[in-house]
Amino acid sequence: MYVQTRQEYDAIVVGSGVAGGWAAKELTEKGLSTVVLERGRSVEHGTDYVTENQAPWELYFRGRGDREEFERDYPIQRKGGGFGEATSHFYVNDRENPYTYPEDHPFMWIRGHQVGGRSLIWGRQCYRWSDLDFEANARDGFGVDWPIRYADIASWYDYVERFAGISGQAEGLPQLPDGQFQPPMAMNCGERFFKERMEASFPGRRMTVGRVANLTRALNGRSACQYRNQCSRGCSYGAYFSSQSATLPAAQSTGLLTLRPNSIVHSILYDAENDRASGVRVIDAETGAETEVYGRLLFLCASALGTTRIMLNSISTRFPNGIANSSGALGHYLMDHCFQAGASGELQADEDAYFYGRRPNGIYVARFRNLGNRATEHPDFLRGYGFQGSASRAGWGRGAGLPGLGSGLKENLRRPGPWSMWIGGWGECLPREENYVELDPDVTDAWDMPVLRIRCAWSDNEDRMREDMALSAAEMLEAAGARNIEPFIEVSPPGLCIHEMGTARMGRDPSTSVLNANNQAHDVSNLFVTDGACMTSSACQNPSITYMALTARACEYAVDEINRGNL
Repeated sequence: MYVQTRQEYDAIVVGSGVAGGWAAKELTEKGLSTVVLERGRSVEHGTDYVTENQAPWELYFRGRGDREEFERDYPIQRKGGGFGEATSHFYVNDRENPYTYPEDHPFMWIRGHQVGGRSLIWGRQCYRWSDLDFEANARDGFGVDWPIRYADIASWYDYVERFAGISGQAEGLPQLPDGQFQPPMAMNCGERFFKERMEASFPGRRMTVGRVANLTRALNGRSACQYRNQCSRGCSYGAYFSSQSATLPAAQSTGLLTLRPNSIVHSILYDAENDRASGVRVIDAETGAETEVYGRLLFLCASALGTTRIMLNSISTRFPNGIANSSGALGHYLMDHCFQAGASGELQADEDAYFYGRRPNGIYVARFRNLGNRATEHPDFLRGYGFQGSASRAGWGRGAGLPGLGSGLKENLRRPGPWSMWIGGWGECLPREENYVELDPDVTDAWDMPVLRIRCAWSDNEDRMREDMALSAAEMLEAAGARNIEPFIEVSPPGLCIHEMGTARMGRDPSTSVLNANNQAHDVSNLFVTDGACMTSSACQNPSITYMALTARACEYAVDEINRGNL
């Protein structure tokens, strides 16, 4: 059903997650009437965090969830680290949101279709990139060169960090630039024990507390973190950064924001006469009615694969293979971080020490492989990885695996168990043309749109990197005097790190990339992409803070171009 109405705005933003929220804030604050189109349901800050304060015994399945429902409706989503009974409402129903992949190359696409997107359930780790990352492709010849360097984005990192609120510790590392930090969260006794001994044994390695988008001081009406470690349920305090807690309220305060949930963007309308995107075709998720929304600027922020699906579905005489795809690069060079390799062990730390609260954060060991000097070069793989992890003491639940019973066992369990340390690597995935997404010619969704067919696999480089993650994690634990060290390598399909990126990449050459240095499509001047699709390489750091900085930067450029009469 097509509903003929003409809705016009200065700017259209597709998606309301990390990038979309920032686009909404920046564009409205610069005076543009802006509509945000979100394909998922409305989620109101606080009101719709329905499990936020529930104890395990208040959940119907005591936190374990309905096994039959999870297997039927969430076979992919339930493999994501944050999924569970208390959070399943923030994840898509896989049965209702299909996609396909070759049987021998699975891809786990973890999604959240609601206002706020995955900003409600993200891990919140925020690490800047350095020129080691922006120059990587040019230096080793794998992939195309980034059209920007750290100097181009450093001030934008400053800008978004001040507003978002990132707690962390300055370390002075060139490969991990310091930021505008709130006071850091404290490491516990076990982590300090490990840090001291590990760094003494490996002078080139540095461990710091995680740099995380959780406030340690109140900011802009948001409260400091309460150390409940239930962030993925939503936070009424606004202590962690999300679209609901920060960017969307800022946009709404301008009076220039129109937020439309349940609005599925089918495709982009291309005006051949003026060589520009004139708007988007939208399907109402509840009624099926189709409308067209028009705007002067178009920002795609629907997640890497969501954005690319829209672009591939936007065909015209000029762009028969998807809008802004004269290079043929659209859909290719899909990346995710390789992880799930590292080691764990028991620490001989102070058994009279414990910790308070449930800190929603861990530790970070900065990249120490392939830093551009001979001492750090590894012969088996390109690029590098960082470690995340934490130390803790076992609680009373360890009793399930201990011998004994009765009063002796109970007395033993009154005291916390030994300190243990877990560290796992997050490694860079190389951009490869053969890792790609396309529209499936045979499968459509409930709105008669072709679904994505995803073809992505790890290469030998990621496999060799993963092996080194386990080896180096074990050697660090050994240097710290740990006992019962257990290295691990769990090779899972791409996608589970939930850092998918690269399918509409930036580049200097329009013949090999989709976007220029300002996240602007080479082929369509009023079309911008600032989510994970824009990434030219993946580095090893969590990418969301970089999406935020690129979005704010692109918005400034786009509005300046309008004011100059170029758009």
